[in-house]
Amino acid sequence: MTALTTITLARHGRTPWHEGNRYTGSSDIGIDDEGRRQARALAAWAREAKPDVLYASTMLRARQTAEPIAEALGLPVQTDERLRELDFGDAEGLTLAELRQTHPRAVELFLTDAAVHHLPGGEHPERAADRATEALTEIAARHAGQEIFAICHNTILRLIVCRFTGIPLGTYRTALRGMAPTATMQLSFRADGAVTLEYYNRIPALAAAAPASSSEEKETADVQGS
Repeated sequence: MTALTTITLARHGRTPWHEGNRYTGSSDIGIDDEGRRQARALAAWAREAKPDVLYASTMLRARQTAEPIAEALGLPVQTDERLRELDFGDAEGLTLAELRQTHPRAVELFLTDAAVHHLPGGEHPERAADRATEALTEIAARHAGQEIFAICHNTILRLIVCRFTGIPLGTYRTALRGMAPTATMQLSFRADGAVTLEYYNRIPALAAAAPASSSEEKETADVQGS
């Protein structure tokens, strides 16, 4: 890399499972009507921001969020499987309260250190952080000096921030508030290899100006992974 490269990452739009705050993870569900509205608002913002390249996770909800953005920018959506959400194993489709009923000890341990005691049957956060940061480092090198926009997921975004900033992975749930649907964060990659977190969990102005859903406020707290 010979120049500053920026990657702006956004969480996908709202899905039907946001209402109950359910773990979505590897469950490949699409966005709902509110999520489509959010995606259109994010596309309007992206039209003003004018990124050079557009990426998305291979998961349906990320690709659906990217579609109106691609249309607004006249760019293809390049997908990378390494940007997919963390697999939550036995927690998929459940709320934390429901999981606690069947796995009380596992939930107790998970709440103390989400990396050392990741959810039963799920992907280890260390491995997820490895694949996602590897993907972003490669993407930044491939598009050196350009502005990149990528759509991915709540928990993987927090793991990315932890890995690049040195925050312990086991504290991602408490150290970082959950990303609101279509909220953005930005990383800058320097030629010397340094990576800086420029901002986190920012809802673009045009997206924020659109009517909000009744559940968005709670989703900015400790939302489950999606």
